[in-house]
Amino acid sequence: GPAVDDFIKNLVPLLSPGDIIIDGGNSEYQDTKRRCEELEKHQLLYVGCGVSGGEEGARFGPSLMPGGNPKAWPALKPIFQSICAKADGEPCCDWVGETGAGHFVKMVHNGIEYADMQLVSETYHLMRDGLELTQWEMASIFDEWNRGELSSYLIEITRDILSYKNDKGYLLERIRDTAGQKGTGKWTVIAALEYGAPVTLIGESVFARCLSSLASERNEAHSIFDDEELGSYKGDKRKFLEHLRNAIYLAKIMSYAQGFMLLRDAAKINNWNLNYGGIALMWRGGCIIR
Repeated sequence: GPAVDDFIKNLVPLLSPGDIIIDGGNSEYQDTKRRCEELEKHQLLYVGCGVSGGEEGARFGPSLMPGGNPKAWPALKPIFQSICAKADGEPCCDWVGETGAGHFVKMVHNGIEYADMQLVSETYHLMRDGLELTQWEMASIFDEWNRGELSSYLIEITRDILSYKNDKGYLLERIRDTAGQKGTGKWTVIAALEYGAPVTLIGESVFARCLSSLASERNEAHSIFDDEELGSYKGDKRKFLEHLRNAIYLAKIMSYAQGFMLLRDAAKINNWNLNYGGIALMWRGGCIIR
């Protein structure tokens, strides 16, 4: 926002033609597009680079999604591809596209992340209230899933969170059932509405977070209405869990497909030459949705 604009304003007089400015934060992609176009008039090369990986990415290499002025890429490529995460020996970083493309791709990445976390949350609900599994049993199932098709960072840390306990017992049951958001998921849904892309799974995930934040309203409703318990499942639990695993797998595929559909629609409007194969490869390692 304005903080980035103010910093650029102070920085520009100190630069020479051909110098590169890199924004590695979660800037709104339209701001990045505007800055890229304005700075090109001063012969300065602006790059908006999406960065994903959290604390592990900071230590071992993140996924990097650079976009902006393509003239900057030859100078940045050896640096970025040396510090980023690697998957099967390949760097999880490549040039994404022009102007605001890098930050747009990172925004969609975060939208998919919202969807993945909502899938995990609803799975936990079904396991706990439907199958009446213990924390340890749930952790064991997520551990098993993490060794197969669902192998991913979020499944892995869900296993670890479910199994974490201290002198007061399991931690998860003592965490409030409210979730905040930093805005990139909301931006993804707004962009989807603007471009007419039905990213339904990501949209419902954002609304679920909004609903979770209404704690006082939910508690008041809970005091008025009788509980509608899910009820314990009486059938074959192993078969149910296999259906649940397949459902998560399908939903994850749908979430990625919807995300790439939004990328395609935005690329048409903004005249971006998006590197779709490169984007898919960038998300194999280092990032939250790996």
